[in-house]
Amino acid sequence: MALYDSRLHSRPATVVDRVYAAFTNMFAAIAAWNDARRTHDALSQLSAHELEDIGLHRGDVDRIARKTF
Repeated sequence: MALYDSRLHSRPATVVDRVYAAFTNMFAAIAAWNDARRTHDALSQLSAHELEDIGLHRGDVDRIARKTF
C-alpha cells in the first residue's frame, strides 16, 4: 500500500502564510482568554456552598480560570 505524506514535499512558508499563522494564533489566544474570563465570572457568581458541591473552594476560582487560559 502506498502512502503519501504531503509534509515531505511542502513548500517554504511565505509571508502570507506567516501573517495568516500570526492572526490565527492571535485569535486563538483571544478566544482562550475569553473562555478563562467567562469561567472566572461563572465560578465567582456561585456561593461557597455551590462551589463546595462541585469540589471547589473560593480560592480555587482564580487558579482554575488561569489553567483554562
